[in-house]
Amino acid sequence: MAESMLAREGAGSVGIVEKKYFTYGSEQEPFVLENRQTLPEVTHCYETYGELNARGDNAILIEHGLTGSSHAAGRFAPDSRYAGYWDALIGPGKVLDTERYFVVAPNALGGCRGTTGPSSINPRTGKPYGLSFPIITIRDMVRAQRPLLEHLGVRRLALVIGGSMGGMQALEWAVTFPEMVEACCPIAASARQAAQAIAFNECMRRAIMLDHRWNRGEYYGFEPPAGGLALARMIGTITYLSDPIMTQMFGRRPPSEQTPREHDLHTRFDVERYLADEGEKLVR
Repeated sequence: MAESMLAREGAGSVGIVEKKYFTYGSEQEPFVLENRQTLPEVTHCYETYGELNARGDNAILIEHGLTGSSHAAGRFAPDSRYAGYWDALIGPGKVLDTERYFVVAPNALGGCRGTTGPSSINPRTGKPYGLSFPIITIRDMVRAQRPLLEHLGVRRLALVIGGSMGGMQALEWAVTFPEMVEACCPIAASARQAAQAIAFNECMRRAIMLDHRWNRGEYYGFEPPAGGLALARMIGTITYLSDPIMTQMFGRRPPSEQTPREHDLHTRFDVERYLADEGEKLVR
């Protein structure tokens, strides 16, 4: 089964991949954030695909969205259930051609998918940061990635591309380090959050904070607020799709396994099932 899955993906797949890590900083030379707070140490989790050329100028930087990770393409094992989130775009002969480009996909600062964030151990206390983790900005995320690219030998980025929060990072790269960026491709992103987006984000935060397991952010080592996080994801998913697209995808159809007369108050429409699945997938 696993071998046939890889065979179907064919020559266009980057194949089996692995996470890599790079750490920099110290108490004497900490990473300074925009708000002047400091992180004594920053670890970046990342993946790479393709080869960097001798000039160091054929790199493409992939920036993920809010709940994304460094896993942009390939699989961790032949029997891995899911490929990377942009597997259809990254690989030999694909849009982001790994026969021509060196593709770098880091997990953003604060992302908690291997890169330093609230779930990381604070070297100063020996405990998870939790709510003591400093407030960070898109510019902080971008500036934190610069040492990683220098470590990899990247001198110039042929392209910085990302969607949603990743698109904001792509724009910030072009603004903060224009000498390094040849092309920028933000997708479904703006230069700043509008009032409505801020309002939706507050609803998502509140859903997590109202989960009894949130424990004022001190849930590391205990049961996480999975219910609140799943609800927050459901709210977020609504904002990722327009009304015409949702109508096209779901309409007023009941879940496929039910007839209109078999439904109950728990799942009456297919769109409800989709939102529940998206929430559960995030916390699984």
